[in-house]
This record gives sequence, structure tokens and C-alpha cells, in this order.
Amino acid sequence: MSNLSHIRNFCIIAHIDHGKSTLADRMLDITGTIQKRLQRDQLLDAMDLERERGITIKSHPVAMNYRAADGKQYLFHLIDTPGHVDFTYEVERSLAACEGALLVVDVAQGVEAQTVANSHLAVNQGLTIIPVFNKIDLPSSDIEGTRKQIEDVLAIPAEDALCVSAKTGEGVAEILQAIVERVPPPSGDPEGASRALVFDSIYDAYRGVVTYIRVVDGTFCPGEKIRMMATGQDYEIKEVGKFVPQPVPVKMLGAGEVGYIIANIKEASEIRIGDTVTSARRPAAKALPGFKEIHPMVFAGLYPIDTSEYEKLKASLDKLRLNDCSFVYQAESSVALGFGFRCGFLGLLHLEVIQERLRREYDLDLISTYPGVVYRVHLTSGEMIEVDNPVYLPETTRIVAIEEPMVTASIICHNEHIGDMMQLIMDRRGILEHTHSMDTRRVMLTCKLPLNEILLDFHDRLKSVSRGYSSMDYEHAGYQPSDLVKLDILVNGDVVDAFSCIIHRSKAESRGREICKSLKEVIPPQQFQIPLQAAIGRNIIARETIRAFRKDVTAKCYGGDITRKRKLLEKQKEGKKKMKLVGKVSIPQDAFVSVLKANQ
Repeated sequence: MSNLSHIRNFCIIAHIDHGKSTLADRMLDITGTIQKRLQRDQLLDAMDLERERGITIKSHPVAMNYRAADGKQYLFHLIDTPGHVDFTYEVERSLAACEGALLVVDVAQGVEAQTVANSHLAVNQGLTIIPVFNKIDLPSSDIEGTRKQIEDVLAIPAEDALCVSAKTGEGVAEILQAIVERVPPPSGDPEGASRALVFDSIYDAYRGVVTYIRVVDGTFCPGEKIRMMATGQDYEIKEVGKFVPQPVPVKMLGAGEVGYIIANIKEASEIRIGDTVTSARRPAAKALPGFKEIHPMVFAGLYPIDTSEYEKLKASLDKLRLNDCSFVYQAESSVALGFGFRCGFLGLLHLEVIQERLRREYDLDLISTYPGVVYRVHLTSGEMIEVDNPVYLPETTRIVAIEEPMVTASIICHNEHIGDMMQLIMDRRGILEHTHSMDTRRVMLTCKLPLNEILLDFHDRLKSVSRGYSSMDYEHAGYQPSDLVKLDILVNGDVVDAFSCIIHRSKAESRGREICKSLKEVIPPQQFQIPLQAAIGRNIIARETIRAFRKDVTAKCYGGDITRKRKLLEKQKEGKKKMKLVGKVSIPQDAFVSVLKANQ
């Protein structure tokens, strides 16, 4: 379809569980995009992991044909986006391919943390926002209260908001008509030099790299030579197509359209998200504005439990990186765990999802080290280095100061839970900056917290103190100096690098005790006593001892003189002393697995 005035590109943004995927299902029903026999709930959540967790992890594009009230035929390109804070970058990329956004709000819950974050992303991208009030069929729905929140908290006019129930389908047809009327058509030159934005890609074992594009100018057809403007590499298009929602080949992708191209791109590393695709024969003079470089915020080591699977893990990470450019990795080795990779993630859910995808899609059994963040270390030489792995932290004598990353968090909770929330924030070394009443029942707390403190169980604690009625969003807020130390765990006097971490001095002792206690339970007794110690530099701050495994050397003695038994016991004692001098403790692999998993 070359007539740009009949194309509409839009996405659905919302907080988790506010009904994005269900609304997308109803739109696919009404437009007849999906045959009745193929229909199922959350159709666009194609990954098993998405369906099990009930969350959207990847953005999913789909093309729909819609006949408007005036009888004209329109082509809609819908992109269903994730709602979790860890996948904000996924949302940003999807917004770049659109002109409009449906801001879905659950009228029973009102504006939540991720509603605020995603609406700001859409406003910054200059998109037309259509507020949609979902779940109006619920008895606890509060349409007027939600309308007031959208205007007060988000500063978005809500008098023309659409009231729908994605579950029953009520009001969804009005949304489709509103998209035609309110979302502007794409701008672009159908006759100009071909340009398209790469906003996602996946790896197909049989066909190579499948690149998701939004065409801005010109057209793309099979057989045409194309050029990637970032790398300067030329390729030949083998196939172009659209998502309905399965990939379907078409003869041509024109200006304003969203689809995919398959060219002779064999290696995952050859494609970059945010790159501009142009014609090799008639290249465009200027590339499209790409995406800002994403910086991972959480780092952890991933190691194969079976060391022979290292190469398989490397190839699998390559393919995952193609589909998720916010994920980075580099090779590293550990004395305890062997060869593996230091990986960077946007958050802890992102880490969990990558681990789970590696396990399911690539059949890998992995162990993850204690997650940490990137610290800025100022040295006596005047140099500043970034450290994401405790192993690389310089000697204390060379360090002037260590800065840790901070986040500004917005927490929305009920009024009666403010005291518990403030206590939780203080426990995590946070500072409450201000509070804002959203309505008679709820309040938004804005606070500054160290990123390291919200990594592990902060979200779980947040939900438990608020009985499940709170939500949180956060954004990076620079660095701040802090009293941080490197905590080492020693087994029989040797440092085990897999358990090392950078931690605030006030929390080092309890963390050290925790790990020593866990190790005592999983390391089997040896023929000699094994000390387990937690240390900061040369200072031991916690200790546990694994008692020696005792062999009954007197078992063969019966009756007779007691001195004979004593002689055997003394002989055993001498033997154990010698063993202790030369003995090395062999720690079983499952001990690492259980301790590292228990402390995450």
C-alpha cells in the first residue's frame, strides 16, 4: 500500500497486567486478522516464558486491515510492548516505529509507576497519545478517579479517553475508529531513496538473520541490493514480508510500512539495532536517527555447569544478543567455575529471563554468580576506572574513593503503608525526597536509592509490606561516593573468587555470615578441619568451621590395654596434621550452585 494517508502505525503501552495483550487480541478479532481456529488468549505473547509468567518480554509487531466508518480501507501496524521496568528499552525501540500510542490504564487500579514511565517515553518521542480506560466491567472500576489521575499526574488531557473492556470487547471498535481519526499518518517519500530503521531482529537457524524494519522512504523488494549504513556492508534481499502475526512474504514493503527483510546475512554480529537500511544502487545521503546507546546496569557471571558446553554457550549468547541488544557479554574465567562470560543486563528480571531462555531455547544448564553493578573507582594516580567485577577491584591503598550508581525510584502505594515503605527505603540506605498524593487512597513516594540495594529481594519486600498493592519504576540518577568494601570468602585460607562481592561496609558482616553458614551446610567434611572465613582485606569478620571427618581407627581393638587405643588415636592425630599442611579442599560443583542460588 503506497498511499501513506491510509497507513497508521501505533503501539500499546501500559503498566504490567493492565490489559495490553488482551486488547491486542480483541483488535485482531475485530479486524479478522486471525482465523477463528487459530485464536487463543495473549496471541502475540509467542514465547512460552511470556505465557507462563503472564508478562510481555518482547515487542510483537502485527499488520491489520481495517475498514473505517467512511468505507475506506486502512492498514494498521500495531506493536504490543512490554510493561516491566527492565524492558523499557524494548518499549523505546517500538515507539520509534510508531506515530501514535494507546495508553491503557486499568480503571480498578488507576495510574501505576510504569504508566508514568511509559507515557513520558511516548511524549518525548512526540507521539500522539490516546488514553484508554480498560476493565470498565469490573465492579471496583473508578473512571472519574482515573481520569483525574491522568490529568494531574501525567498532564495528559483525558476528556476524550475511551472506555473499554478488553475482556468482553466492549468499546474496542471505537478505539480502531479513533486511531484512524487521531493518529497521524506516517511521513515519508515513497519515491525517494530507500531508507528503513532496524528496530529488532531474530536469528533463524535455516535462514540466517531476520531483520525487523520500519520503512521511512522508498521501497524494498526481493532481489534488490541493500546497504547497512553503520557498517557499509552490502547484501541481497531474499524475502520481504509482514507479520499477521506470523511472518508472511509480500512482493514489496513501501514507505510507512512495518515488516521484515531476510537477506544473505549469516552472522548475528553483522546487524545493529538502530541502523539504517538503504539501497546499495541508490543510497540515501543521511542515516535515520538511531537509538541512544544502552548501558547495562546489572552484571553477573554466567558459567556452564558442564565445562564442555562453553562453545555452545558462546554461540547461544551471540544469537540472543541479536534479538536483545540491551544485553552485553564478554568472556571471563574463574578459578572456581572455569570459563564463562561476564554479562550485563538492564535489571534482575532481565537476568532471569536471559537465563531461562538459554536453558529452554538452547538447552544449557548454567550457574550465575552474585549480581553486581558498575562502580566508579578513583585511584591515587588521579585515574578513574569502572569496575563491574569484584576480582578487578584494585588494592585498598590505591583507592581514593568508590562511587556507586544511584536510582530515582517512584513507588506508588496505599496511604496506610507509607510507614512500612519509609522503613524499607531507610533499610536499603535510601532517602525519601518527596511524596505526592494521587487521590484519597494512594500516594507516590519519590526516593533516591543505591542500585545495588534494589537488586535482589527489594521488589519482593515491596510487595509483601504493601500486601501486593504497590508498584515501582526507577531511572538511573548518576553516581555517589559511598563506603564500599570488597568482601572475600576464604575456604581453608584460599580466596574463592566466585563468592567475592563489593558491598557497603555496614552490610558486609551479615552477608559474610550468611555465605559461610550456607557453605558449611554444602561442603562435605574432609579428613581435617576446614575454616570458612569472610574477610575485608586482611580482617576476618565472620567464621564457620567444618569439623573433620572422623574415622574410627579403634574399631579393630576389643578388650586389652587402653594405651593401645590411645596410641592409634595419637597416630591418627599426627596424620591429620600432615594432611592439613598439604591438603587442598575440593569443593563440589553443586555446592557452588546451591550457595549462589540460595543467596540470590
